Amino acid sequence: MYVPSKKEYVLNRDKPSECIFCKAFKESEGSGVKILFKNEKIMVVLNKYPYNPGHLMVIPSRHVENLAELNEAEISYLFNKVVAVVDILKKVYNPPGFNIGINIGENSGASIKHLHVHIVPRYRSESGFMEVIGGTRVLIETIEETYNLLLPHVSSLKD
Repeated sequence: MYVPSKKEYVLNRDKPSECIFCKAFKESEGSGVKILFKNEKIMVVLNKYPYNPGHLMVIPSRHVENLAELNEAEISYLFNKVVAVVDILKKVYNPPGFNIGINIGENSGASIKHLHVHIVPRYRSESGFMEVIGGTRVLIETIEETYNLLLPHVSSLKD
């Protein structure tokens, strides 16, 4: 799928001057971030450019760029919520696998300099004709549909 706006974003041409995640922590509305859950420690959001339905990110509230900048309590809380989010995705989508990762630094593919953990559900037979021949991803639902499917389940993330 060709997304012209993604190129501008990657090239820093339309990136906001303020960290988009920090802005979303301060003001949910108008941040451009689709927030499923937020408290004073973390935020769970849908990826704006998902690889698969259910592609989420878990983000610590404190603006850091590296894991080493988090203290033990922050690391523990963050990854406990990652585990809880995986459980929610299992209930809603039942994927046979996941990719869970963190891109640190510009050359890693990190387009936002605020640490965040990607959780990407992986499915059997993801690659079809369009992916192989057309070199594009085909998503089976919109971000809005993903949001509506997951929202009823995120109450389990509350402490």
